[in-house]
Formats: sequence, structure tokens, C-alpha cells
Amino acid sequence: MVDKISSWKFAEDFTTETAVIRDARGRAEEFGVECVTPAVGAHLALIASAMGAKAIVEAGTGTGVSGLWLLSASTNSVLATIDTESEYQAAAKFAFADAGITSNRTRVISGRAADVMSNMADAAYDLVFLDADRETLEEQLHEASRLLRPGGVVAIAHALWRDRVPDPAMRDEATAVYRDVLRFFDNNEDFISVLSPAGDGLLLASKRAH
Repeated sequence: MVDKISSWKFAEDFTTETAVIRDARGRAEEFGVECVTPAVGAHLALIASAMGAKAIVEAGTGTGVSGLWLLSASTNSVLATIDTESEYQAAAKFAFADAGITSNRTRVISGRAADVMSNMADAAYDLVFLDADRETLEEQLHEASRLLRPGGVVAIAHALWRDRVPDPAMRDEATAVYRDVLRFFDNNEDFISVLSPAGDGLLLASKRAH
């Protein structure tokens, strides 16, 4: 039997991050902020590149690690990134500038993700990445579904939640939230979805063009 843990680790270590992303990750560690793993970041960049994403929304700025990955796919994409912590966002702005990303390509917005997203335009975005407060994930998902254009993609971090989601004995509230998200897509004909084991689990779902 192949050692799946070794294969997972090999895949995680396959991606090499730029010095700017590594520096942003270091600042996140100082703040105690959990970032996407390099493999998840590479998944996000690949999706953004493959679909030619121009308008991107990110719920959960952190220190800019995932934002840097999302913006690395193109030189003309624009990222609207949302967080409640101004200190993190200041670090993210520094990281974006350090990467040579012009200020007109980022909108760093302070506030609760679900509240900010509720004021964004319908069907105006190519890619939405959700990695903010888990308590409002259902609301965020509802808003993301509305924000996406046909063919757009929503990506959700932590979809396997500490490897607890597959274990039926795990019934804590956080695990239940992610199980509900998986059920939402499993029963939703408006999306084509896939669950990747990258990082802490990455759910990707594309909005069907009817």
C-alpha cells in the first residue's frame, strides 16, 4: 500500500515559493496567523491562470500570502481582499508593494467578510476564495454564489478541517460546518465541484453556465 501521508507531503513540498511570499509567511507566523500552504497557494494560482481571472475576491487577507498567490497568475487581475484585522492588512499591503504589485490592483477592505460581500455586485467576479471566519461561512458561501459570473470558481480553504471531516466520530461544531459546506455542493446542480487534499483540504466549485 502506498504511503499516502508521504505522497501528500511530497506534493506539499513540490511547490517553491518566492522570497516575497516566504517573507509574508514569516510575518504571519509572528502574528500567529495560519496561512494557506504553498501547495494550496499554487492551486489558487493555477485556477486563476487557467480561467484568466480578472476580478477576484478574497475573504481573509491575513498577511497577504494567499493574495500574492492569487495575483501571481496575471499582471492585470484585481484583488478585493477582506479582513477584520487592520494590523494584518497593513502587513499584506507591505507584501503586495514588496512584490511590485501596483496599488490599483488591490482593494484592501476592512470588515466582516459576509457583510462586505453583501454590498458587492452580482455576477461580477471570476474567482472567490473563502478563508475568513468560519462562523459565517454559510453566509459567505451564499454571497459568493451570487457574486460569481457563470463559469466562475469559488475556492474554500480548510475543507477537511484538520482531517476531522472524513471521520464520522468527529462531531464538533467546526467539523460540522465544513461537512455542511460539502453537502451544499454535493447536492447543488448549479456547481461542478472537487475536493482536493492539498493543505488542510481545498474545495473548488465552478458555477455552471446555463
